[in-house]
Amino acid sequence: MDRIAAVLGDTARWRIVELLAERPRSVGELAGLTGLRQPQTTKHLQTLARAGLVTVFPLGQRRVYALEAGPLAALASRLRELADATEAHAGEREALARYRATIEADAAMADRDRWADGRTFAFDRLLPAPPDVVWRHWADPDLLASWWVPPSMTVTACTLEPWPGGRIVLGYRDADGEYHSEGRVRVADEPGHLAFDLAVTGPASFTGDYDLELHPDPDGTRLRLGLRITATTVDAVPFIAGIEPGWSQVLDHLTDVLAKRKG
Repeated sequence: MDRIAAVLGDTARWRIVELLAERPRSVGELAGLTGLRQPQTTKHLQTLARAGLVTVFPLGQRRVYALEAGPLAALASRLRELADATEAHAGEREALARYRATIEADAAMADRDRWADGRTFAFDRLLPAPPDVVWRHWADPDLLASWWVPPSMTVTACTLEPWPGGRIVLGYRDADGEYHSEGRVRVADEPGHLAFDLAVTGPASFTGDYDLELHPDPDGTRLRLGLRITATTVDAVPFIAGIEPGWSQVLDHLTDVLAKRKG
């Protein structure tokens, strides 16, 4: 498949394929229709033949080439699969577009430190597990590490000590770098209420004040997470802009983890 795609990437060979799709043609006819010289046309046809796209029929002094439909059908099927996969993940592309727009809007506002102080966010999810199970997925380091970053990232450190004054550490990396956050627990009332501060370290720093509530629901647990931003630096624009899509992804991840555990 890769070879066929590479072969068809040449504009002259693509034109030859278009002409052969109409009917079999000789080298001379193809050369005349494409404006190529016969030696060039022959080389292109030999390349297409090696890829299995054309078959040559020697007819006395003439050599006539015919197009093979099978490889083209296979390529078309693969392209359809890629198009279907792209359409199935259209929401992720739309999320990236919204993220970019938010970065541009925030960059226009970030003319000084503390530019985003006081900004708040709220998240509400129905999770498919009882509150005590959801609580353990916040308090147990291994369970916490199983969901606290999007699936595209790798956790390098993950700790949340579920008592007042307890330490919180979150480290993760992706293909572009490593990131680190540290904080302290303010409130820990198992299994319903957890409040903590978490500060992103480095030049692009800010602090988030988090307030998590877990309420029993007939279908599991109603999670409500509030977040208030403080101590914002100018360089934190991409991080602040990424809070909404980032936490949405993370909570999607938690929902999937709990659903698989339940199943």
